[in-house]
Amino acid sequence: MDKIIEKKTGWRVAFTKKAVPWWLGALLVIFIIYLIARPNAKTLRVDKDTLTVSTATRGEFNDYIRISGRVLPMTTIQLSPQEGGMVQSILIEEGSTVKAGDPILILSNDNLDLQILNSEAELAEKENILRNTQIQMEQQKLDVRQNESEYGTQVERLKRAYEQQKALYDDKLIAKEDYLKAKEDYDLAIKKYALIRERSRQDSLYRGTQIDRMEESLENMLVNMTMIRRRKDNLIVKAPIDGELGLLDVTLGQTVASGAKIGQINSVGVYKVEAQIDEHYIDRVVSGLEATFERQGETYSTLIRKVYPEVREGKFKADFKFDGEQPDNIRAGQTYYLNLQLGQPEEAVIIPRGTFYQKTGGKWIYVVNKDGNKAVKREIRIGRQNPQYYEVLEGLEPGEKVITSGYDTYGDSDVLVF
Repeated sequence: MDKIIEKKTGWRVAFTKKAVPWWLGALLVIFIIYLIARPNAKTLRVDKDTLTVSTATRGEFNDYIRISGRVLPMTTIQLSPQEGGMVQSILIEEGSTVKAGDPILILSNDNLDLQILNSEAELAEKENILRNTQIQMEQQKLDVRQNESEYGTQVERLKRAYEQQKALYDDKLIAKEDYLKAKEDYDLAIKKYALIRERSRQDSLYRGTQIDRMEESLENMLVNMTMIRRRKDNLIVKAPIDGELGLLDVTLGQTVASGAKIGQINSVGVYKVEAQIDEHYIDRVVSGLEATFERQGETYSTLIRKVYPEVREGKFKADFKFDGEQPDNIRAGQTYYLNLQLGQPEEAVIIPRGTFYQKTGGKWIYVVNKDGNKAVKREIRIGRQNPQYYEVLEGLEPGEKVITSGYDTYGDSDVLVF
């Protein structure tokens, strides 16, 4: 006999087979709502004791950078021999105090000695030639004068003979031919005498010019000889200024070329500080900026005297001069750590420096919530920085706490749970 199945009503209908699709539909809707509503942030659990938590504050931001500088003499003169040669003896050692003109080392140069001997021999030969030429010219001068005297006497004789013949001819005591012959002889003698005198004058001018040129040539040789002998003196390398022999890079027996750098003389008493600065600041570092440093409890001030525009390996060079007193025990080669002031102090939101910057570049940071149980990533904008603080331009308010330690192990997590 058939059993009558009772039809379920009320809440029991939900547990029938016909209700299964509805249950599945409801679960699907709930799952979709969960996917939409659930937070997308990636969460990472960290140990709070390993973190460095700092507080953002409003305070005075000092716009300065910390740089290291090396003490150098204000004036350094390169030591180079004017004449090449072999190092024969070293008279002064490195680090010694020298006066201008003090001999430092002595060189020897056999080729220069031979050149001096050849020049002296050539000079002696030129002097002998000049003397012989002068003697010959004096002899020629005497010969010309003798001829001039002889012809002058002959002219006087022929003049008297002509006058006598003329008087006899006027008295018709001699033939006309004798008279004319005497006259012609006298006229010829006058012409010869004039030629001899002109030759004497020309010879005198020529001899004077030739002797002047030879004497000028001899003078030039004497000057050349003096210069060559002076080169001999240059084999003694001397200190150009008063100071300290900071470097002497030679050894006995070494051959040194003319003009080669073998050492340097450092001025004593006045120093500068040379610093290498990151190229990031090249547009802000100019002459006249102040930098300070502490030494044995005292604060000393320096000013930039020169900025070198060339950048090498990401750094450029600047020279600082002391503005006032120098440290008493200052020595070349010492290292000072300078605080270079790039601008005037200003009020700003600041946070302490930390290694987080290497990961974020100052574009974001983890901010701790009020309960202190987690930190959330937040975009910020960092402006200037000094060795102690970062200047925060946007994204943080005074009093908020941030994580300033390194972020290398956090990956791309948006939330850190403590």
